[in-house]
Amino acid sequence: MATLGLDTKIVNSTVYENSGNRLKDAGVVLPTFSQLADPGTIPASIKNRLGAVDPDKADPLNLFRVHWYNAMDRKGVADTPMYVEIPQALSGVPARIIMLLGNRFPMIRAHKVLAAYGCLAPRVVTGQYDPSSHRAIWPSTGNYCRGGVSISRIMECRGVAVLPENMSRERFAWLEDWVTDPSDIIRTPGSESNVKEIYDACAELDKNPQNVIFNQFCEFGNYVAHRYCTGSAISRVFEAATKASPKARLAAYVSASGSGGTLAAGDHLKREYGSKIVAVEALECPTLLYNGFGEHNIQGIGDKHIPYVHNVMNTDFVTAISDEATDQLDVLFNTDTGRDYLADRQGISTNLLDALPDLGLSSICNLLAAIKTAKYLNLGEDDVIMTVATDGAEMYGTERDKTIEQHFGGTFDTVNAAEVWAGKLNAVTTDHLQELSHMDRQRIFNLGYYTWVEQQGVSLEDFNARLDQSFWDGMLDLVPAWDAMIEDFNGRTGVLQGL
Repeated sequence: MATLGLDTKIVNSTVYENSGNRLKDAGVVLPTFSQLADPGTIPASIKNRLGAVDPDKADPLNLFRVHWYNAMDRKGVADTPMYVEIPQALSGVPARIIMLLGNRFPMIRAHKVLAAYGCLAPRVVTGQYDPSSHRAIWPSTGNYCRGGVSISRIMECRGVAVLPENMSRERFAWLEDWVTDPSDIIRTPGSESNVKEIYDACAELDKNPQNVIFNQFCEFGNYVAHRYCTGSAISRVFEAATKASPKARLAAYVSASGSGGTLAAGDHLKREYGSKIVAVEALECPTLLYNGFGEHNIQGIGDKHIPYVHNVMNTDFVTAISDEATDQLDVLFNTDTGRDYLADRQGISTNLLDALPDLGLSSICNLLAAIKTAKYLNLGEDDVIMTVATDGAEMYGTERDKTIEQHFGGTFDTVNAAEVWAGKLNAVTTDHLQELSHMDRQRIFNLGYYTWVEQQGVSLEDFNARLDQSFWDGMLDLVPAWDAMIEDFNGRTGVLQGL
């Protein structure tokens, strides 16, 4: 089993020197985790150049945009991360539901680029990854492989995306523009739920020593980046959004399970505010909830296994959302007919209508789960639920067309819009939601044994170490260690001093 990205010392000095030379020639400066958590600490010499850089280009300076604070134009830096608050007119609940917007991130318009950087940068500065000879393998069911390919390209690495063949056409179109060779897109059988097939492909790739697998499901850089950077960003939004509401209480943090990385922000929020952590999955494949299996189309959520970096024992609720609901609400939110219905029949404001395209399929899933949570806990107007919109609707145009064809016979009219509103939004109930006891958490934790110990070769001792919250809290010690190594690495390349 790989070291899971936990090293804090140089493992191979030759590889380290090669990496330094490669990134020096490419003019790359690596941001620290602290700078990504607080962009105000980014060096002035870099800030002064960022305004002229296209956020969608493979420019080294875009590494300093891999944070939640990008402004609406994705060029400037906002004081508070961009977010949308979902009013009761749409949610049907008095609790405040606040969603951070992931489509402000550079290159891929999704927050997974942060996780990718969090996995690759520590490997580079510890001498475990050589951009001049290694290939970075990025297994994913959603945006992580796109994040990995973009970070790889900036850092003069050859990035390889491994993802199911039935993901949205927009994802593949983006990858085709960004990879250095068409063979660097590896399509595995199945769709969103076929994680095991991704692992199998990576096992074959791992036989070649030139390939380095960055498995987001077990790379602790994923957990650390989200607990430290995403967690603090959510805190900043909560404090800003409730500044005029002294009675406001952060009741819960809701996140789809995916790789387990984004859920790590919940550990930060629970420690700071005592909020509950709600893990969400697809009803068509309810692994956490029912030890179930199946296929679904909430792209961005991996399932039929328990991610190694999911802190199961600190999770308070598990709930499931149907992909039928997310698919159909995506149509309601992103077609002229649907938006006209929301404005004319439901009185949804223009500002909120303008924000709805910021919600992709898994974002809508998070919204529905937040509504479920609010109803189950009987939350009121002083209660706040925080969640994230991991990406926007632009990645799902072809999926939208499929939904209109398959569910509405090729035409989406006002009657269909009313039916979706009533059946998929107003009708949200507290079904398929479980408040976890200690025994429930232990059950879910144990389910991970079959993937990680039996199939992936993790030692039983290492597997069980994750039962203790102190293990996860100890992950924060990696941040100052990695930041010091990043600063030393930048000092050795001399690129920053030359700006």
